[in-house]
Amino acid sequence: MMILVRMNAPIILQFVTPLLILLAKPTGSVPVGVCYGRVASNLPPSSDVINIIKSNGISRIRLFNADPEGLRPFSGTGIELMIGIPNEVLPTLANGMISTSINWLQSNIFSQVSPTQVRYLAVGNEVLLKDTFYSQYLVPAIRKLHLALQTLGLADKIKLSSAHAASVLSISYPPSSGLFDPNLLSVMTPLLQFLSETGAPLMVNVYPFFSYINNMRYVSLDYALFKSPFPEFDQSLGYDNMFDATVDAFIYAMEREGFVGIPVVVTETGWPTAGGNAASAENALAYNGNVVKRSLNNLGTPKRPGIGVEVFLFDLFDESDKGGEEVERHFGIFKLDGHKAYEIGFN
Repeated sequence: MMILVRMNAPIILQFVTPLLILLAKPTGSVPVGVCYGRVASNLPPSSDVINIIKSNGISRIRLFNADPEGLRPFSGTGIELMIGIPNEVLPTLANGMISTSINWLQSNIFSQVSPTQVRYLAVGNEVLLKDTFYSQYLVPAIRKLHLALQTLGLADKIKLSSAHAASVLSISYPPSSGLFDPNLLSVMTPLLQFLSETGAPLMVNVYPFFSYINNMRYVSLDYALFKSPFPEFDQSLGYDNMFDATVDAFIYAMEREGFVGIPVVVTETGWPTAGGNAASAENALAYNGNVVKRSLNNLGTPKRPGIGVEVFLFDLFDESDKGGEEVERHFGIFKLDGHKAYEIGFN
């Protein structure tokens, strides 16, 4: 496949550095993280939540907001965290001095948990589609935060990125045709440049469930659930599930813009247990169980075999107060009493 080169970017940064990142990636299994959404009024006490997480061998958690009530219980637990920086904070960080970002990080995050527990900062969530007003502030805020982390001596430890919906791709099928929405490139291109420079991953939210529900005429349930008996071939690569196809579509889309080797982290993926068509504990186990198995076995995708995809399953518990369709409130892997909604393992 032809690789497009952005002539205004240094070749070494664009190609050699990301390639070295890939070559240096460890060959062991990739731990599976879980999202801890807290849009609910009936969640278990924090001490019980930590016990559930640790007793099930879960070592990474994604928190969507840097609020003290959510962060403080994780202090000293050894659990690695992905912490979200809300969309509405982006203008303040983008327009402020580096000291503004330093103060925000210290006041909102590092005063609650040690920097050693922070693996990622997810700056904004689905900004390009959900909160377009903040799009112009996304990359400037990320760069200010990076300078702040450099000042604090934490830039090598904590990686900065931003989570995006799969619909930032205007073309996702077949995977080799993956293409970012041209209307979003004014933000996506400088973001990819930053990720390439710093070795940070592209963060994407991938939901084959919704792809199936919204395109049942073209997408089979078996393909969404990793149960397809026959692979679909694209440039000699065989795809038997939508998860791999979607991740590879992002990889091809990045290459099409001249960026090779940027890792992909799936910041949200999951399957509901109730509330709609195909939503059941059986299907949730089939989907999430296969996602876990692929990460733990370091399978990777057809385009990047043997390079395990880091994932964060959605969600720790059902979120009773979420808006939208009923199905949105039934992604919980655990019941409120700590028992599993279905028998999934994490190690």
